[in-house]
Amino acid sequence: MAHPVNPALGGHLLAYSGVPTFMRQTPTRDLRGVDVAIVGVPFDSGATSFRGGTRFGPRKIREASLALWGHHPIHGVAPAEALAIADYGDVAIEMASIDKTMANITAEVGAVLAQGPMVVALGGDHSISLPLLRAQAAAARNAGHGGPLALVHFDAHTDVEPGDYEHGTVFRHAVEEGLIDPAATIQVGIRGSLYFPDDLNVARQLGIRVLTIDDCFEMGIPAVVAAIRETVGDRRTYVTLDIDAADPAFAPGTGTPEPGGFSSYQMLQLMRGLKGLNLVGMDLVEVSPPYDHADITALLAANLVFEYLCLIALNRA
Repeated sequence: MAHPVNPALGGHLLAYSGVPTFMRQTPTRDLRGVDVAIVGVPFDSGATSFRGGTRFGPRKIREASLALWGHHPIHGVAPAEALAIADYGDVAIEMASIDKTMANITAEVGAVLAQGPMVVALGGDHSISLPLLRAQAAAARNAGHGGPLALVHFDAHTDVEPGDYEHGTVFRHAVEEGLIDPAATIQVGIRGSLYFPDDLNVARQLGIRVLTIDDCFEMGIPAVVAAIRETVGDRRTYVTLDIDAADPAFAPGTGTPEPGGFSSYQMLQLMRGLKGLNLVGMDLVEVSPPYDHADITALLAANLVFEYLCLIALNRA
């Protein structure tokens, strides 16, 4: 029996053939008329706390996305048909210099945003979120949208430590630079051992709402979703998703795994719970293929990006 052709996903091509762009979307840097640009950021020199390898994340997530059929079973939408999606490729990286790389990311992603599309970035370690947020802020100013963004942050770690630019300090810098509004920021899934007894209070002292994994499991996923929606309201909202929010049983391929996290299904539920929010961009970070098994981390990551694209398709329907 012949398989039906899905033109949005490469027509006759099977998952193991063809060029692995994200969901087989057109590889191009001409973004005229494009709704969403998939942008790879293969940088992991900002990951200083444990293990690297996330530089290989964008390529592996793209490869895993070839297994996606394209139609959402619950939302009833096919983002590759409802949206004009392009795979921009990867931004320029200077592995020996985090400062140069951050400047490159801000400038190049800013140029992408200036052409009109929303950016969905594939990391890379979590340090890339800071230059991405800087690019978002500049684009918002140019478009007449004043004020910092709301932020939904899925992670095992708060990433608000004091210090130089790296993946554990990114959101402290984002607050201090006025890129995000701490009162409209929520961190979900926080867990693991601490450097100091009051580490969890650092984010709260900045004004950020923190839901530990214990909070989440006691509340239940519907209540967590309600807390997210209450926190960001109708604000312009950026989503940053560290794959280590998922338990390492489901996402072992990451730089700083922490036991006791969300299941794959719970991660999908959380992403689906963002339906109808005023979403302006997303990054998915910390997928480290060298530590993955059977590509299950990359597959989860690709599916979470797919979920986000479905939300954008619904918003624009």
